[in-house]
Amino acid sequence: MSTIARVQPLAKLATPMASKALGVSSARTFTGTTRAQNKVAVVGAAGGIGQPMSLLLKLSGKIEHLSLFDIVNTPGVAADISHCDSKAKVTGHKGAEEMGTALDGCDIVVIPAGVPRKPGMTRDDLFNTNASIVKGIAEQCSKSCPNACFLIISNPVNSTVPIFADVLKANGVYNPQKLMGVTTLDVVRAKTFVAENQGMDVSKVKVDVIGGHAGTTIMPLLSQVKGATFSEEDIAALTHRIQFGGDEVVQAKDGAGSATLSMAHAGAYFAGRVLDGLNGVKNVKECTFVDCDLTDAPFFASPCTLGKDGVSKIHGFSKLTKFEQSLVDDNVPALITMAKKGSDFVKNN
Repeated sequence: MSTIARVQPLAKLATPMASKALGVSSARTFTGTTRAQNKVAVVGAAGGIGQPMSLLLKLSGKIEHLSLFDIVNTPGVAADISHCDSKAKVTGHKGAEEMGTALDGCDIVVIPAGVPRKPGMTRDDLFNTNASIVKGIAEQCSKSCPNACFLIISNPVNSTVPIFADVLKANGVYNPQKLMGVTTLDVVRAKTFVAENQGMDVSKVKVDVIGGHAGTTIMPLLSQVKGATFSEEDIAALTHRIQFGGDEVVQAKDGAGSATLSMAHAGAYFAGRVLDGLNGVKNVKECTFVDCDLTDAPFFASPCTLGKDGVSKIHGFSKLTKFEQSLVDDNVPALITMAKKGSDFVKNN
């Protein structure tokens, strides 16, 4: 992912069990206040995801100050990107001693920092190294920009988001509306693969992907894709491809990397949507991995409205098919385990 090294609710209803059996959830709404936003930081900006994502963010025209941080090479990346003829002042910061300056006063912090996947490596194999990196970043964020929205890309997201949450809690600055695991690449892949399968215009395809961001915890709701007709074989094949699409890229790159360019696109897109919500744009709705009570897992991805204070409404999900409900039932225990692994890491380190 980056060259960065170690740095020092189904929602509760009147009958919750019945709700879970049906795969029904209710919405959770937060109130919002108006505030200005103009600084976005990328932590891990010199890496395989960070560089192209930083470029896309610069080209978006939505950012006034783009602050790039990594352990090494960031000034060069910042100088290069700063020459692009689009809105945004770009600053580059390198080394642990400059992280505070990079993060100071940020409205959004996008975090692709960490080591990339290699052939045969699962996201969970990344845990020990990336857990330490994410914990260190969270510690600094809690001091330099406690009110920012934190968008976590560093894998394994199912564990790194709980790590970030627990560090913020320990520092007394946790706001669940502002911590989001970026699962947008799962949605991007789902739209692409469904469009190919159905011969549809990909720009008009909408697919909600719930659950987590690793293997079978990625749960595309194909039954709810408007205008699509899938066979049972299609559903099984598409679901598996969406869940393990990252493996296609890892294998195709012959050990030279993982999904960096598509993740950069997904991360920049999601950051732009969060910015839209912060800036008062209405009806900004995206899937993201958040603190909620949709299931027994403490964090779960579902469609959310993004507003002036981050996540303003968690929509949840409903009308699942038997196949989709089985995915939820089978994978919630794994999500609980992965979240606990993250929390245990914070407790023990």
